[in-house]
Amino acid sequence: MLDFLKESRGFDFTGYKRSSIRRRVVRRMQQINVESFTEYHDMLQVDTDEFTQLFNMVLINVTGFLRDPEAWRELADQVVPQILTSKPRGEPVRVWSAGCASGEEAYGLAMVFAEALGIEEFRQRVKVYATDVDEDALATARQATYGEKELQALPDEWRERYFERVGSRFAFRSDLRRCVIFGRNDLVQDAPIGRLDLLVCRNTLMYLNAETQAQVLRRFHFALNTTGVLFLGKAEMLLSHGRLFLPVDLKRRFFRKADQVDPSGRFGGALGRGQVAQTRAEVQLEDETLLLSPLATLVVTPDEVVAKANQRAEAQLGITSREIGRRFTELELCHRIAGLRSSYEDVRRNRTSLWQHEAEFSRSASETLFFDIQIVPLQGRSDDGVSVALFFTDVTRYRRMTAELQSAHRQVETAYEELQSTVEELETTNEELQSTVEELETTNEELQSTVEELETTNEELQSTNDELQSMNDELRDRTSQLDHANDFLESVLGSLRTAVVVVDTELIVQAWNGRADDLWGLRSDEAVGQHLLNLDIGLATERLRPLVRDVLHGDPPGEEPLRLEAINRRGRTVQLAITVSPLTGRDSRPTGVIVLMDQLDPPA
Repeated sequence: MLDFLKESRGFDFTGYKRSSIRRRVVRRMQQINVESFTEYHDMLQVDTDEFTQLFNMVLINVTGFLRDPEAWRELADQVVPQILTSKPRGEPVRVWSAGCASGEEAYGLAMVFAEALGIEEFRQRVKVYATDVDEDALATARQATYGEKELQALPDEWRERYFERVGSRFAFRSDLRRCVIFGRNDLVQDAPIGRLDLLVCRNTLMYLNAETQAQVLRRFHFALNTTGVLFLGKAEMLLSHGRLFLPVDLKRRFFRKADQVDPSGRFGGALGRGQVAQTRAEVQLEDETLLLSPLATLVVTPDEVVAKANQRAEAQLGITSREIGRRFTELELCHRIAGLRSSYEDVRRNRTSLWQHEAEFSRSASETLFFDIQIVPLQGRSDDGVSVALFFTDVTRYRRMTAELQSAHRQVETAYEELQSTVEELETTNEELQSTVEELETTNEELQSTVEELETTNEELQSTNDELQSMNDELRDRTSQLDHANDFLESVLGSLRTAVVVVDTELIVQAWNGRADDLWGLRSDEAVGQHLLNLDIGLATERLRPLVRDVLHGDPPGEEPLRLEAINRRGRTVQLAITVSPLTGRDSRPTGVIVLMDQLDPPA
């Protein structure tokens, strides 16, 4: 079904978490009484409007002004001032609200920057780009009007300064509204907005699976300026994406690019212009040269942290993005290649190059590689230590040829096997330690997933509560209308000078007006619900049976009323003219009878 939606509608739900999207689709199926995905798939093929309903169900548009007030205070007090300080006066400021829903977040960002810059400078410098995949939500956001309840989270002075009353609602100021640009953007498929100073994407990544999250975060990394800030939701931590982003305030979910974050982790040491020794183009060129080098290469900083590793190092040595940022001496590589750690320490201490020939590295139980390792100190200005580059030249083929030549020498072979056994024992120990680390990482990721699921459930509950509130309001309106109609009907019946009795097809009294009460001395609450022929009144009700039955059978009522003598509530004899008319429903079939009783002579 998801493949069908992708092919026919152009929207790819396969990147969403399977448990979350299944829960939303099943809920929609329950609403329309569809039992299986196959049946619902068939419905989508024939009912084009159903896709819109499904789309609105899956995309939970729960938002609000200044959600998580503590994080927004941090944004206004520290993040935005630091962003503005790092830019020359007059230079444009670009902000992106990804997954903006109905627009509250985008207008909130506009107000924060207007407070920091002032209204005039805000209009000249700031552009807030707000995107979402839900066209209905974007249409609501473009209107920029909100009810009083939706503005309760804003300070009173902000409401007065940035909103104008339009009837019973409030509209965002039109002169500032031009600085907020809305458009459709699929974070998974569409290109990101570039050259950003602030990127806000709150409680959107938590709906995506790990692979799709990684894809989106790579695009976010490309979109941000070197001093740009990423602001995420409270359920999104980026623990497994340290190579792209590093936290500057993990509690409130503010991040910067990993290659540009101040080691102190706070805004006070953030990057400024002129602090980068090389231009961005030069850095990219050097990084690409290192990345494509035919030799496996590692670069270690003066504080013994692995800073870079190229593709060859990942393919041959297993150095993945998780190892970037770790201490070099803690890498499994140092334990699996004998003498590597001591050689590295010699280079750092003596600041001279060193070769380690035919170092053995067991990449798997069935494959062993051999490297000539050149360890080179790099020039730098730090007095705390020296950066080191390690170049691994694969000499496995030559080693194997040598081993084949020496295979005839039994003593050498025996010594090699004993050494290999020792290495395997060390490898087993290291693998057990690595397994323990991976189990801890898995547990941490499961906990993070649980937090995201809880946050998703909370937003679903909030969406359901909003729906129930709308239904209650509608039911309250319908009840008020019904009460008004009942009051109107009772007023009409009470104003007639003719006694009116309404019965259903079983001759059960349904209505009894005040004139009938005055004529027979029987109150409405005593008559309603009783059989007409069982009423204790001074009228021979059996004379009415033929007339009522004929009308219920569809026969037209007589042209002349039936004249009868009766005894009223005062015990006086009165003359009555009785008319019987059908009570018809929408299909023109009789659903009851209206009996009109007119007194011909005035009561004595």
